[in-house]
Amino acid sequence: MSPPAEIRDVSDTAIWVAYYRGKESARPDAMFRDPLAKVLTAERGEGIARAFKSISRYTEWTVLARTVLIDEYIQRAIADGVDAVINLGAGLDTRPYRMELPPTLCWVEADFPHMVEYKNLTLRDQKLHCRLQRVGVDLANPTARRGFLARVVPEAKKILVLTEGVIPYLTEAQVAELAMDLLSQPRFAFWLAEYFSPRAYVHLKAVSKTPMLKNAPFRFFPRDWEGFFRTHGWERKEVRYSSEISQRFGRMPPLPWMARVLLQIMGKDAVKRARTMTGFMLMTPSSP
Repeated sequence: MSPPAEIRDVSDTAIWVAYYRGKESARPDAMFRDPLAKVLTAERGEGIARAFKSISRYTEWTVLARTVLIDEYIQRAIADGVDAVINLGAGLDTRPYRMELPPTLCWVEADFPHMVEYKNLTLRDQKLHCRLQRVGVDLANPTARRGFLARVVPEAKKILVLTEGVIPYLTEAQVAELAMDLLSQPRFAFWLAEYFSPRAYVHLKAVSKTPMLKNAPFRFFPRDWEGFFRTHGWERKEVRYSSEISQRFGRMPPLPWMARVLLQIMGKDAVKRARTMTGFMLMTPSSP
């Protein structure tokens, strides 16, 4: 049997990041409330986080910032007429329970069958704020993925696709295939995914080499993040950066003291580059 703190595959990364959401919920000044995250992760989430040692605090800051960004993107998309959200690789996300959503909104979670079974069992008595459907599907299987995308929420007319914490674990070829599959469905009006500046790659690659991620390494490092998606039919509508959230809530990233000193003496352009290294990007299909 694997040690409790070991990440055995990419599904376990969902436990890792959900732990930070549950931890945040216990703070009196929490940026959001996600009490079900603790229910889903139990003790194993804390064990995984502790095993990452010093890396854990950087991951925590990133997870909290991206949670707020995605929440706000979703609220704005619904206000703009989105009538369904498809969360690919949903992991232990609990937005249908914790966010104030229209009861008519259709929310679909797609993930491995064992993840779907676990969430159905654990959350069976919790109150939903919208219509929720969970589908067990191996999204890495092109045939299964395309079949799912072709059949999902046929009544929806304007769909937002969310891939939170999914893209970094895929190869460029896999992301290209996913982009084309999403593009083939005209109802998919928006795609919400991570954004990383190539300047961030050195840090991601260093984290990926840690023993904890040997079974789930980061693999997506295109030369130009935004340009990659544009080449495959998706163009940027908006990018919002993690630094925006840290400044708004006064929760600055846990930088080493030397990095904090350098930020004080760097020029404005260098500071801007540092603050635009990570975030989330809302995309729309490219114009013909």
